[in-house]
This record gives sequence, C-alpha cells and structure tokens, in this order.
Amino acid sequence: MGAVLLAFFYTLNYIKTHTEKVFPYLYYLGSSIFFGVLYWFFAKLKFSISDQVFWKEIFDLTILEIFTFGYIATLFADVESRTALFRDATHDKLTSAYNYDAFDIDLRELFRKVKTTDMKFTMLMFDIDHFKHINDTYGHLAGDAVLKNVVKIVQTVIDNNDPKIKLYRTGGEEFNVIFPNYKLDDTKPIVEEIFSAINHSDTKFDNNKINLTVSMGVSQMSKDDISINDFYSRVDEALYHSKRNGRQEITVE
Repeated sequence: MGAVLLAFFYTLNYIKTHTEKVFPYLYYLGSSIFFGVLYWFFAKLKFSISDQVFWKEIFDLTILEIFTFGYIATLFADVESRTALFRDATHDKLTSAYNYDAFDIDLRELFRKVKTTDMKFTMLMFDIDHFKHINDTYGHLAGDAVLKNVVKIVQTVIDNNDPKIKLYRTGGEEFNVIFPNYKLDDTKPIVEEIFSAINHSDTKFDNNKINLTVSMGVSQMSKDDISINDFYSRVDEALYHSKRNGRQEITVE
C-alpha cells in the first residue's frame, strides 16, 4: 500500500513536469482515481472489506476527487486570468516589451528611492532612425516587424548581461531602458553592446532587407534633480542631441 502512495506522488510530479497546462485537471483526476481504487483494492484484500463497503468507498472517493480537483482547477484558472490581465496592463501588445504605464510606475518608484536612499540608477532612451521612412517605403507591417526585431535584439543583450534591467516601449519607435543600481559608467559596455547589436542588424520583410540604425541618449539621475521631469528632460535632450548631430550616435549627459 505504501508503494501505491509513492507511485501516486511520482505520477503527480511527472504530470506536473511533462504537461504544458498550468493545471491539467483530467490527468490529475484520472491518476488520483486510479491510484485510489488500487489503494482500496489492496486494503480490501488485507482487511477483508466487503464488496459493498469497497464500492461505496470508491464512489465517495470519486466524488471527493472530482470536487477537490475541480475547485483547485478553478483557483488556478483565476490566478492565470489575473496574471494575463496584469501582463496586458503592463506590456506592449505588439512587441511584448514593458509599456509606458509600467515605465511611469517604475520611474516614479526609482526616483523616490534615489531621493530617499543611496540608490543609483541610469536610463537609456533611444529611437529608430528614419522610422517614418521605413513605414512609408515598406508599409506599416514592415514597421511592426522592425519594432519587434529591435525589442528581440535589445532583450537578448539585456538577458545576457542583467535580467534586472528593463526595456520599455514608450512611444511609436521610442524606447527606454532602465538600469537600476547602475552608475552611468557601469552602463557603458551594455549600452554600447545594444547600440552595436542594433546597428549591425537588419530586418527581413517580404524579400526586403531593412537596415537599422538608432540614436541614443543616456544619463544618471542625480539627487539634485528636483522632479522626474528634470531627469527625463536631460535624457531626452541627450537623445535629440544625437539626432541633431547626424543620428546613429550615443550622447551621454
């Protein structure tokens, strides 16, 4: 009987690790009933339980398992639904990068921490050069493909360096990257890697190869910044300095 219980728990663990569903209700229910019947069968042999009692226990077990796993499945579905809603509220639907709402929340929280603690953070702002020309020449679907490709490239660089860094799509072709607990100099190799990765890439769309370049502005927040707008404007000005000076450039303020 102990072996039945061990086999049951092993089966549950196998189902958990080998199914894609968050809560595979039918698999759990079927295995639970199967091992429950097996357990009561050995109990019947060991304790000479009558057929009437045996089948009554099997019936009660089945009803209990249906309601128990059904309730757990409902809880999992609710959690999954809430997770999906939260993701939709904080992520850009086209690129899956964090959206402006998430950016605004995180930026305000980091601003508060810098003003009240010893925390540092740096922000990169960049946009795709001549993006309107890409849309006008190849169409908006091509523009969408470019945006998704840029996010994929940048996110790969981030994942290879520090997953705590966050990428946000804050406008049409405008993006921000927040480096929490990074001084300005510490971001340099990552910023340059992002810059190089994008500028040496292209996006293939309908037999067309679209070459990409970006302009960037970078700055570290200071305790002397009176408001978020002071800091944001400095990063924004650094970006536009790059754009005014021929694009495909990094400006550090």
